[in-house]
Amino acid sequence: MYKFLLVPLASLALFAQEAITPIPENIVYEKAKAELGKKLFFDKELSKDGKFSCASCHHVYNNGAGEKQYSIGSGGKELNMNTPTLFNAALNSSFFFDGRTQDRKKQVEISIESSQELDNSVDAILNRVKQSQEYKKMFDAAYKDSVTKDNLLDAIAEFERALSTPNSKFDKFLGGDDNAISSKAKRGYKKFISMGCVSCHNGVNLGGNLYQKMGLYTPYTQDKILNGRIDVTSRDRDRYVYKVPSLRNIAKTAPYMHDGQVKTLKAAIKSMREHQLGVTNDSKSIEEIEAFLKTLNGDIPAILKEER
Repeated sequence: MYKFLLVPLASLALFAQEAITPIPENIVYEKAKAELGKKLFFDKELSKDGKFSCASCHHVYNNGAGEKQYSIGSGGKELNMNTPTLFNAALNSSFFFDGRTQDRKKQVEISIESSQELDNSVDAILNRVKQSQEYKKMFDAAYKDSVTKDNLLDAIAEFERALSTPNSKFDKFLGGDDNAISSKAKRGYKKFISMGCVSCHNGVNLGGNLYQKMGLYTPYTQDKILNGRIDVTSRDRDRYVYKVPSLRNIAKTAPYMHDGQVKTLKAAIKSMREHQLGVTNDSKSIEEIEAFLKTLNGDIPAILKEER
């Protein structure tokens, strides 16, 4: 248990740094590769039917996620899970709710070739890209060996790496600005710690670095029949186990949970307290924790501030 559970609010920032660290203000990425990846990310020709792009599900000019419970992929197919945000995803230890890969390039390849998502092959995309003088010029500028499968996946992964949202109010609080967040948010953060939320939501991304069973104390009724991480590991103990999501920008990424059935942030807090912590809900605590979570909204990624 964290040793600062009962510290006074005045000392909270000093102890907070043991559990959570700020997002670096300047994430290092290669601009030519990221700009190429940005173009590919928005290119609907990456999908088999030419109607969907990565950006069709991941709305990076809004919250990096999807606003619907389930996004629609190539061929009009509804995805099985809610679309998670790509903001700060490079800080996660694995990708997808079941953590099926730890490699960002593999994550891109899986999404391209998934029958529910872009339903295409990387080889087919390469053949089209090689016929484009604009793409050829951008690949030549970014990579010595120009257009290759690895470079195409790497470029999109590099764009995703650039989707960093630093300078949240809470990061400024961690940096020593005691006035960056309200007293209500400070009380909410203290309860976030004392109730045990921080045991899963910690580190620079407040999550994204471990797995947890959904429904530790009371069963969580899923909107669809989903098995969780057992589909990756084949271990029965991983049934209904999912990657703990990041809480960065959480106030902007509704709907919530892996199945997207929770519509509001307050309802998500209430659900987590009930299902994961076995804590009786009270409106004051929920409002204070919500105030803390709203301090986690960071800056728009710099690469998105430029012309599309």
